[in-house]
Amino acid sequence: MSASDKQPSLASLVQAGEAQTEAVAVTDFIFMVKDISNLYLVKTADGDLLVNAGFMDSAERNRALLAPHRSGPLRRIVITQGHPDHFGGAPALRDAGTELIAQRHFTDTCADFRLLAPYFRRRSFKLWGSTIKRKGPPNAPPGMPPVIEPDVVVDREYGFEQGGRRFELLSTPGGEALDSLVVWMPDERVVFTGNLFGPVFLAVPNLVTVRGDRPRSVRRYLRALDRVRQLGAELLITGHGEPVRGAGHIRASLDRMHAAVSFIHDAVVDGMNAGKDVHTLMREIRLPETLKLGQPHGKVAWAVRSIWEEYSGWFHFDSTTELYGVPRASVDADLVELAGGADALAGRAQGHADAGRPLEALHLLDIALRVEPRCAAALSVKKAALQQLQRESAGENLSETMWLRAEIAAVDAVLAGDGAVAP
Repeated sequence: MSASDKQPSLASLVQAGEAQTEAVAVTDFIFMVKDISNLYLVKTADGDLLVNAGFMDSAERNRALLAPHRSGPLRRIVITQGHPDHFGGAPALRDAGTELIAQRHFTDTCADFRLLAPYFRRRSFKLWGSTIKRKGPPNAPPGMPPVIEPDVVVDREYGFEQGGRRFELLSTPGGEALDSLVVWMPDERVVFTGNLFGPVFLAVPNLVTVRGDRPRSVRRYLRALDRVRQLGAELLITGHGEPVRGAGHIRASLDRMHAAVSFIHDAVVDGMNAGKDVHTLMREIRLPETLKLGQPHGKVAWAVRSIWEEYSGWFHFDSTTELYGVPRASVDADLVELAGGADALAGRAQGHADAGRPLEALHLLDIALRVEPRCAAALSVKKAALQQLQRESAGENLSETMWLRAEIAAVDAVLAGDGAVAP
């Protein structure tokens, strides 16, 4: 299978629930329903508890899958972060009297997405539109996530007992969202981490998503990871995929993740202090083989940039023009004229592509196509450069893969004469 056809592993995870016909027994009292992000029913002697509520489009289907395993009233729903695939189904799933619990920044996280809904919708659709299918009539505007207010907000810790089972909720605002919450069952040695470590376990964290979001602090991530590590869990249940079993295996995995992210952090800091720029560090920093992590959602290079900008901010000290609102692209027409036209730049870009330098080719093509957006030579070389990046990426990272596919499709549409030209 070619890189252009390969299904990224993360896409398979978020689509895993589409074929599910019954809830999966994780233990004799925990049942899993797979959704864009999974939800978990915990049975107690005094009714049930849900960890997360799935996506709003899936609520009725999820209710039906859980129904055979319900043992009584749904006493509580605990939301591990304020993304719609974690809380969207809550209004449809909760009973009268169900208590909704979330971390104290939950409402702020939700408010960010409502505030910038059109902006995030455009970006999300380009990256994930072919992976996350929305229900509803064709061309209908996507529904907004429900607005919900938690009954209980967790600042640092919150504990309660339900039906003979103890639950401890731990605030861990350092993972995939600034309102991350972990659910710990100390007697059973079970921890629900949601997407604290990202949608895939044993993977490089996505400290700033390609879609856009508030940046996540690497030091908070490491503190949160260490807090979970110190629990000594025997069963770790994440937001996607299969549960992780065995205290030794869990501890070794968390140790590796902590060491790997610490390695990236320390290498960035050392590079900054040595006077290296962020792009040099993005190219140079690699995890040693003993610390290798998957990169299905985040990437080492992206983590490098996120950490660099967490410490240093948006001004990179590269050019005076960074301080002002006139971008380098404002002189693209001058550069194209000096080069002798877009075709001339396309020819030079072809040389870079032929030499295995697709990114250098794309730099030139961005200039050419901003001035002559339908230049056939530039479009053809751009497609070839994008396909080269696609082959090199091997379809591992979902956002990178979907971005490249979307860019190639856009080039094909313009070449065919029926595609809109980007402004």
